[in-house]
Amino acid sequence: MSGFDRDRKTMPNDEGRDTSSSSSSSSVSHAAMADEMGHGADISMTEMVLDMKRRFIVALILAIPIFIYSPLFTQVFRIQAPLPFGVSNEVISFILATPAVIYGGWIFYIGAWRALRNHVLNMAVLVSLSVLVGYLFSVGATFFFKSEVFYEAASLLLVFVLFGHLMEMRARAGTSQAIRTLMNLAPPKATVIRNGQEVEIPTSEVLVDDVVHIRPGDKIPVDGIVIEGSSDIDESMITGESVPIKKLPGDEVVGATINKTGSFKFRATKVGTDTALAQIVRLVQEAQNSKAPAQRLADRASQWLVIAAIAAALTTFITWYAFGLESMVFATTLAITVIVIACPDALGLATPMAVMVGTGLGALNGILYKNAMALEEAAKIDAVIFDKTGTLTLGQPKVVEIVTAKDGISEGLLLHLVASVEQGSEHPMAQAILEKAKETKLLISNAVNFNAITGHGVSATVDGRNVLIGNRKLMLDRKIAFTEVDNRAAELQGAGRTVIFAAVDDWLQGAFAVADKVRPSSSEAVKRLNSMGIEVAMLTGDSRTTAERIAAELGIKNIFADVLPGDKAAKVQELQAKGKRVAMIGDGINDGPALVQANVGIAIGAGTDVAMETADVVLTKSDPLDVAKVVLLSRATRRKMQQNLWWAAGYNMIAFPIAAGVLYPAMGLILRPEIGAIAMSGSSLVVALNALSLKRTKVKELI
Repeated sequence: MSGFDRDRKTMPNDEGRDTSSSSSSSSVSHAAMADEMGHGADISMTEMVLDMKRRFIVALILAIPIFIYSPLFTQVFRIQAPLPFGVSNEVISFILATPAVIYGGWIFYIGAWRALRNHVLNMAVLVSLSVLVGYLFSVGATFFFKSEVFYEAASLLLVFVLFGHLMEMRARAGTSQAIRTLMNLAPPKATVIRNGQEVEIPTSEVLVDDVVHIRPGDKIPVDGIVIEGSSDIDESMITGESVPIKKLPGDEVVGATINKTGSFKFRATKVGTDTALAQIVRLVQEAQNSKAPAQRLADRASQWLVIAAIAAALTTFITWYAFGLESMVFATTLAITVIVIACPDALGLATPMAVMVGTGLGALNGILYKNAMALEEAAKIDAVIFDKTGTLTLGQPKVVEIVTAKDGISEGLLLHLVASVEQGSEHPMAQAILEKAKETKLLISNAVNFNAITGHGVSATVDGRNVLIGNRKLMLDRKIAFTEVDNRAAELQGAGRTVIFAAVDDWLQGAFAVADKVRPSSSEAVKRLNSMGIEVAMLTGDSRTTAERIAAELGIKNIFADVLPGDKAAKVQELQAKGKRVAMIGDGINDGPALVQANVGIAIGAGTDVAMETADVVLTKSDPLDVAKVVLLSRATRRKMQQNLWWAAGYNMIAFPIAAGVLYPAMGLILRPEIGAIAMSGSSLVVALNALSLKRTKVKELI
């Protein structure tokens, strides 16, 4: 899984959320809080939640007596609170409101300053404007001119806004459960051998090349290679495979997996942030911090909403006061309420919350989205191309028959020569031949003059003999004389076997029939995708006869056969040219260009680093049925995004005119700023809770 440690297909402006320009309420306030506390971007979510909680409590404690000394309290309850030292209500309210406004609202003022400095209007600007206008107007009324004061409005507004942000931050912290669950898979301690002695140390202190001792039942702390002993390892938490895998000296082990039976030692090869588990966690974090296209739209809409709110507040004030309809106090009250209620909190929160929940839910189920773009794009997929080998099939082909020429060399010598050429290749077909050679305990010689013929085969010299291995086209191109071997090869191909021809000294000496088992879930995956209205195609370098047999077994109608590695991306383009949004599923090095070309590239987790580097989504369980889950989870997340955006937009459309006082002439109804703050916070909470409801989705039951 080392491919996890590099960036994949990067989309424009998708490298993370810029808190200075985002209209997301939490993004702005979090960044401001981090700066104000002197921690910068390193401040943890827990510290931010605690700081927000302290500010809320202080503001609430001070707001209660401010409200008791307010004219509103006196008018409603007909009670005059005692006045200590003979000072007025306004002076007492000023003394109490000043620390509440400064301490409670400081994070918003910092956020507003940073936003304005970057020529951005955001939620922090609106909150700061509404609080400070109410507070400064009240200070002027207290000491310079006689008028009603708004201390209780400013302080209660701050209380409700802080409470809303506290709830949002706690909701966001809740979406990090997926990351915490993944991180907790790694054991806290490891037993290493240093200076000939076994010592127990924190996992974070394990170094590369340390020898680690694992006993039955232990969790493996870091990635490494077994050097002594053997055991069965449960790798289900990483790969999803439920059957324990036998590990012998030379085999790789992955951190966070569980040792079941034996005791063994391994040499650490990847520690800290380089382990497969740490890279998976980083991928989830990057995905949660990236922006979906819908979020960029919401950000732009939010900035225009801020401008509209300020313009509406000025219009409201001018309409009610300058035209002589009502008093300055009345006009100021409505203007402040307009600013407060128009805060684009819910709009800014609409998609990030859904993205965080969706990517976290996927990670817990072996689906790793690289970014929010991939999450949203996967919901639009209407065509899927599966590379056959390693995706629809197990990628573990076996030699089922060796055909030799009647008057040619023996089967043993043919296998010896071919295996000697293939020993340096990682191609599944080459591995099948090497496995066959191991079974017969043949000695393998060194090959010289090795030459890879892209898409066709290989050639080399072994024991002084020129060996050519490849498909029928390669033999025809090299003018190799065909023998009776070709007749049997045709029969094997008709039965759906992949046939590899072998020529020695320009004479066709034999052929190897190779078969790869179809994955148990492949047929169900194709059926499920078809039922979702998604066209399924299979892409392979095999002959059309072989491809048609497997396609018929799986129920696939669209087949791309005899495809050279360099032409795979062109097949993706063919479907895209028909207006299809294509997902490409692959696992090999030669799948890289096609994965990049596709609208969404999906790599099977057991594949190569190149496939995982270029893909947008990684399936750690190597299960093709998870492709359907990718699309269904993406669709569910996208629905939450759309629901949240419609709610946020609808709320502002209705709230704007009410806050401006359109119902006052007919019904005598106006909204005070503190009531507007409650409505604004309530809207944000609705959006957050709707996104969190996605956590109830059971990915295993999506199909």
